[in-house]
Amino acid sequence: MAPNVKDPKMAWLDPSSAYVNAGAFHAMLDALCKPFLSTPIDVVAGIDAAGYVLGAAMAERLGTGFLTVRKAGKLPVPADEVSFVNYTQRTQHMELRKPAFGKDTRVLLVDQWVETGGTMGAAVELVERQGGQVAGIATICIEETPAGKALRERYLCATCVVPGSEMQRQCNAKSLDYFKDFDWDAILP
Repeated sequence: MAPNVKDPKMAWLDPSSAYVNAGAFHAMLDALCKPFLSTPIDVVAGIDAAGYVLGAAMAERLGTGFLTVRKAGKLPVPADEVSFVNYTQRTQHMELRKPAFGKDTRVLLVDQWVETGGTMGAAVELVERQGGQVAGIATICIEETPAGKALRERYLCATCVVPGSEMQRQCNAKSLDYFKDFDWDAILP
């Protein structure tokens, strides 16, 4: 993972830089898929856009189809739309094709990171409004915010960052110790 060095209005880190390292990427997928190997999943839904990489890879590993939860205005088909407040405190809109799946379809929601829970909460709403069941949530980290805790209480959640760990504490503080002497070349393959 790499620190944000550009704009404080953007996410505080870039987890996608870990995807370029094959070992790290496969370890992430192992950790995120493991809890769902024995859980019935009908389809994996990746949240625009960062959730697409992990979501599509997880769908392949779990042997399911893949569905995209999009930023509003991107789908050329009928869609259901929801508004939410994102981690930058801006109102955004997301959409899901309609119909996206049949009633009682078990959907695994995947995003790269859950900070405030606004984006994931909107995705949950879109799935449930169409009669789907949220079978679980997979993400690199769920920060320990009130919304993050509520998601963990309500759904089966898989994360790479272990709740209660030192890494979780650093993520909650939005400052990873290894960012102090960050070496950009060290993340390259």
